[in-house]
Amino acid sequence: MISAPTLNSTGRVKEFYEKYKSIIIFVLKFIIAGGLLAFIISRISLSEIITAIQSANLTLIGVAFLLVAMNLFLQFLKWKLVCGKILDVTDNKKILISLFHGITAGSFTPARVGEYFGRAMMFKDKPFIQVTMATVVDKFFMLIVVAFVGAISSILFLYSYYNLTLLTAVGLIILAVSTLGFLLFLAMHPRLWENAIIEKLSISKKVASFIEKVSILKKMDLKFSLKLSLITLLFFICIISQYAILAAAFSNHWNFLDFAWAGMLVMFAKSIVPPVAIADLGVREGASVFFLSKFGEIQSVGFNSSIFIFLINILFPAIIGLFLFFKKNDA
Repeated sequence: MISAPTLNSTGRVKEFYEKYKSIIIFVLKFIIAGGLLAFIISRISLSEIITAIQSANLTLIGVAFLLVAMNLFLQFLKWKLVCGKILDVTDNKKILISLFHGITAGSFTPARVGEYFGRAMMFKDKPFIQVTMATVVDKFFMLIVVAFVGAISSILFLYSYYNLTLLTAVGLIILAVSTLGFLLFLAMHPRLWENAIIEKLSISKKVASFIEKVSILKKMDLKFSLKLSLITLLFFICIISQYAILAAAFSNHWNFLDFAWAGMLVMFAKSIVPPVAIADLGVREGASVFFLSKFGEIQSVGFNSSIFIFLINILFPAIIGLFLFFKKNDA
């Protein structure tokens, strides 16, 4: 008795969306633009940024900023690979604009949830759930890399600074590598969606319906997963390099290995803390201050390094995405 009205309601929602799709997307653009502008105004202090730059190595800041091009290129390669394999989309322009839309929409929303809606805007002919699953795949591989490197970095940090025994440290590393390796194996396994467990779960109508919607993930194979893993690893290295270079710029001395280590720890801490902050502001800065202080740097170095990572890797691309939101020719 309950299911029929629910289906009717869902049908009406879909009908309304299809009828007013252009208007809804246009309104969403204004909401996202307004949210981003309000976020920028409330969070960024121009005077603090100028003060930080005046005492820093401008050449190194410039190098970190130039690496944004590599950062965005690797993000584009990841998203292009996912779109081509899972969504059957190969239009480079559409994929690139979708990526920038996602960065803009995700920049001012907790846990970057807006990124899923932002990326979907360019794929009006694709079901939202399919674009969402494609984005999940993109994010999942990044999470695996961050968790893998971050877990090992954290164990080594505890061993070096908190008297963790060598035996415990080795045991934890083996456990972390085994667990994350197993998860990565599952992600790479081409027959994951055809195993006996899922077949049994499919007996449930609700589960079967969901599996049918996300069945596009069957397109994933070992070759695709290896390529995505490699590009994701390069993307991670690029971010860590930017952080280390910025730390060197604001500390005015070069200690790249420790700074890179701190960057890995910051990325890992950001990934395990509940995503309640917008654009991870506060969480990232706090972690950066804590870890760089452990490596003998003053707190301002950690804070400035983290803020500039946000400015060049999130805010700058988000502003580009904001302009793309209002271009007349989206496709």
